[in-house]
Amino acid sequence: MDSKILLENGTNELEVLEFVVGGNSYGINVAKIREIIPYQPVTMVPNAHPSIEGIFMPRDFMITAIDLSNCLQLGEGKPGGLFIVTNFNNLDIAFHVESVVGIHRVSWADIVKPSATVVSAEDGISTGIININGKLIIILDFEKIVADINPDTGLKVSEVEALGVRERNDIPILIAEDSALLNALICDSLKKAGYCNVISCENGKEAWNVIQDCKARGVLEEHVKLVITDIEMPQMDGHHLLKLIREDSETEDIPVMIFSSLINDDMRRKGEALGANVQLTKPEIGNLVREIDALVLS
Repeated sequence: MDSKILLENGTNELEVLEFVVGGNSYGINVAKIREIIPYQPVTMVPNAHPSIEGIFMPRDFMITAIDLSNCLQLGEGKPGGLFIVTNFNNLDIAFHVESVVGIHRVSWADIVKPSATVVSAEDGISTGIININGKLIIILDFEKIVADINPDTGLKVSEVEALGVRERNDIPILIAEDSALLNALICDSLKKAGYCNVISCENGKEAWNVIQDCKARGVLEEHVKLVITDIEMPQMDGHHLLKLIREDSETEDIPVMIFSSLINDDMRRKGEALGANVQLTKPEIGNLVREIDALVLS
């Protein structure tokens, strides 16, 4: 499978691969996929997490195989099926699934966050739900799945603590991040780094509404000096938010940082074309603070 996304920049669209585990339909952003290969035997790793099937080397690099059925509490997966080989947060990971249905091109505006009555925002492993011809497809939060298995792959808040004592400042920063857990961790990390004036939003649409409200009240400069955005978000993704900011004469000069698990070569080119000032992959919270310093303190 060719995992190149043939989408124009900033259209607020994505391509979702639908696959099946335990008879249920789930989805993954095609931008995360390196390839799809037939299931093959793996080498077991002693004392590994129960969801890790093992490791294998399809070519010249090692890949960790994760039993997605186990992660979803659907029992252990059986030999056979497929491996969806992914790359995000600079990690190569294969997810064992039963079958692949196909690719759907959808708008982020059509993706709905799971209701709090289904699962709490902090505990859920779904980033959104889409309705395709009457069938609900759950888009899984693969970053959280991996971080739950190995917390070392998540945000390294200790990197911020290693920066030492820093002076507090009131430089206003606007954050767009749909994961409640990551949003809280990023805000907490920035406050530890001295940035105490932070407005957090759960998607690009909410962030754009904040910007528009500040413009209408004539207080944009007092409330938004820097924008930090994820890429994957329901309602409006980070690339579309960046596009809107750059196309508006009142906001075009606001520095925008993309902080996402999806900073691969293709996505980096998209971000550069849209005018991102900085693009960092999510574990690099220490580098995020350093780049903020360079943009707003220099």
